[in-house]
Amino acid sequence: MLELKNIRFDVDDDAGHVDILKDVSFSIPKNRFVVITGPNGGGKSTIAKVIAGVRMPSGGQILFNGRDITALNITERAKLGISYALQQPVRFKGIQVIDLLRIASGKDLTPAACCDYLARVGLCARDYINREINASLSGGELKRIEIATVLARGSLLSVFDEPEAGIDLWSFQSLIRVFEDMRASIQDSSILVISHQERILEIADEIIVVADGRIREMGPREAILPRLIGTPEAVTSCEKIQERG
Repeated sequence: MLELKNIRFDVDDDAGHVDILKDVSFSIPKNRFVVITGPNGGGKSTIAKVIAGVRMPSGGQILFNGRDITALNITERAKLGISYALQQPVRFKGIQVIDLLRIASGKDLTPAACCDYLARVGLCARDYINREINASLSGGELKRIEIATVLARGSLLSVFDEPEAGIDLWSFQSLIRVFEDMRASIQDSSILVISHQERILEIADEIIVVADGRIREMGPREAILPRLIGTPEAVTSCEKIQERG
């Protein structure tokens, strides 16, 4: 489905020339839940942005279902079936949840269909369908509404950049259930999540560890996760990953 070949991303700033991604290569086949993890500043979110078309790589090639999409922008990639969920979802004053779901799907969804998407992310449709996407919504509510829009799009590849960022524990537990349900219902599509959280890593089929702009290791969850967290009894989060960086 998705293949990255020797992807590089570098910038020039006040500190000079900085290599952020260094020959990153990996592939994501259909029907996989893949998590990219690693220390802060290692390049994880940049990979997500490069895949989505938010940032253009400095070198290398990106293939999606066999097509070279390296030069395509975010809109063109979205039309091909790549969705991207931000760390901090955008608030749209004056736009209701039902409108956002319709825009995401590209269809004039019925209220019943919109309610179904909200129910799938654990929100009571009656309380949210006509709410504005504004400051009255919590971070956890916004995250789940954003995931509902991804579901409404029916994307072939859904990319989530640190979906746990900025939400409380109760919302995080709900988020985990949503991802578990998404993993269970994958069909001819794939999910890529950038995350430090052990609970999200436990859902993964494959784990990719990124540090200092490079792939450090990747493979099945069963092989990678035990090395990242040590003994399951001793570690309840993936803070060790950041300590290693």
